[in-house]
Amino acid sequence: MMKTIAAYAGAALAEIAGCYAFWAWLRLGKSVWWLVPGGLSLAVFAYLLTFVDSIAAGRTYAAYGGVYIFASLAWLRIVEGMRPDRWDVIGAAICLAGAALIIAGPRPPV
Repeated sequence: MMKTIAAYAGAALAEIAGCYAFWAWLRLGKSVWWLVPGGLSLAVFAYLLTFVDSIAAGRTYAAYGGVYIFASLAWLRIVEGMRPDRWDVIGAAICLAGAALIIAGPRPPV
């Protein structure tokens, strides 16, 4: 389970950083060179998701969605300096509960 948590956490950081690089280029007027580390970061994101112990990619990606939402709000707070409001926090908690159910729910042996 720790390997899965680490993979999801690393993937979330890599995806958000990669997407933020594109945001910075297009919305904040940063140099086009921001796309180079952004693209590499997105490749790392995809690679890290392959470490999740699951027999189905779709289930891995579905559970990752909840982790991504939580990590995005952490990015909002830490990097962008904006405090998530109560609706952000409640929504993220619901999504994390759903992700935990997808990850750890009982499954018949395959």
